[in-house]
Amino acid sequence: MTVIEEKQKLLNSRRERVLLGGGEKQTQKQHKAGKLTARERLNLLLDEGSFVELDQFVTHRCSDFGMDRSEIPGEGVVTGYGTIGGRLVYVFSQDFTAVGGTLGEMHAKKICKVMDLAMKSGAPLIGMNDSGGARIQEGVDALNGYGEIFRRNSHSSGVIPQFSLILGPCAGGAVYSPALTDFVFMVKGTSNMFITGPQVIKSVTGEEVSQEVLGGAEAHGRLSGVAHFYAGSEADCFGQFKELFNYLPQNNLEDPPRLACNDPIGRCSDELSGIIPCKANKPYEVRDILGLILDHGKFFEVQEHYATNIVVGYGRLNGRAVGIVANQPKVLAGCLDINASDKAARFIRFCNAFNIPLLTLVDTPGYLPGVRQEHDGIIRHGAKLLFAYSEASVPKITLVLRKAYGGAYIAMCSRSLGADITLAWPTAEIAVMGPEGAVDIIFRKQMASSPDPQSMRSIKVEEYCTKIAHPYVASARGYIDRVIDPRETRPALIQALEALPGKRESRPGKKNGNIPL
Repeated sequence: MTVIEEKQKLLNSRRERVLLGGGEKQTQKQHKAGKLTARERLNLLLDEGSFVELDQFVTHRCSDFGMDRSEIPGEGVVTGYGTIGGRLVYVFSQDFTAVGGTLGEMHAKKICKVMDLAMKSGAPLIGMNDSGGARIQEGVDALNGYGEIFRRNSHSSGVIPQFSLILGPCAGGAVYSPALTDFVFMVKGTSNMFITGPQVIKSVTGEEVSQEVLGGAEAHGRLSGVAHFYAGSEADCFGQFKELFNYLPQNNLEDPPRLACNDPIGRCSDELSGIIPCKANKPYEVRDILGLILDHGKFFEVQEHYATNIVVGYGRLNGRAVGIVANQPKVLAGCLDINASDKAARFIRFCNAFNIPLLTLVDTPGYLPGVRQEHDGIIRHGAKLLFAYSEASVPKITLVLRKAYGGAYIAMCSRSLGADITLAWPTAEIAVMGPEGAVDIIFRKQMASSPDPQSMRSIKVEEYCTKIAHPYVASARGYIDRVIDPRETRPALIQALEALPGKRESRPGKKNGNIPL
């Protein structure tokens, strides 16, 4: 055997050892738990044959607690780059079969390297988290590794899209990197995220709770809002990711992909005329409207199960991606509350960072009243929505469907917050408050002294509706640009969007604004 052949044999041997990860036994254990291995995930997520691995032979340099005798293939994480639909992405996939995918100094350095390359290349970053947390044997070096990752997450924010796919445990300080990324995906039954686990909680507070109830996919998808998506399997999770990915650009200097559209621009829909109920207090499904106006009726919802009184997500108009924020009259009558304000504000800021136009559908009677809302900070949280819309410089189109009352009208991207084009249906009611409440305040004394207060109240409510509770006063002031026939909504929105192709707005030079967190 020649020297070259010997060296080639050594390379192949080292590769094989790394490719085995934690070995066959640990791989079987991973599969038994309903999880794929780190490399299986990469093969499923990326275009076939596109993955290029980096730092395959990196090893730790810890010698304490027997670590000098421990070999960890790939340092418990697979890193590199590849393509999804032909588009470049950088990726890391933690390997739970290799010492539980724990993060040490060199594990962190591998992740930091692909994060740096993603920033230099202007390419999205995808992290697949499946880790037991910080490697205890490496102490402060492991903690420093997390800090290095967090700093890069923060610096990358608004420059490249960042995604976290939680595919196993993610506990303690490890949860903060996903929380700093743009979108978090989870899988029911196998994903977990929590700061302190069930055992610690039991010892400190006496509360008994399972991992799934505490920090499972549904807990974070429905209750905390930490997870934007959750799925029943890893394959479904990757499918959700790829669908979202199609709406997003590579970085903040590019526009989202525009697709060819064969859905007619001028398509009108008679069904839109009958969606708004005759009675103002009756609910309807706002997604039905989206299904009738977007290209091929396709709407991709974000955080579907969290703060369901507001709906956010992506669709297309004539092939152009748009971010959609819509009040949901079916839930809390479409009132804005703390969680809805946070959900919408975060979504708006992401869209603005990545050049995605915003379409806002308005039907809200106001902010949700209540002592709990006030004491939990609805003023501060509601202000986030005002800040996000005011800050956004992408094209902003607003359509008032029905109720648009008080501060909530302003907050839902009114003209005063910088909406570029404002439309309204004839059913729109734009006022400080609803007719009944307004009449009870304005005519309180007259009704109290009237021989027939109820009759007088009915007359005054009708008078208020005739004078104020319609779109034409706002239209007369220029706050509404067009009152449109509902049937013509799709062509009207496309016309508005096509009128703003090169919109640019400057803001005063500053380090950052002080959003009311």
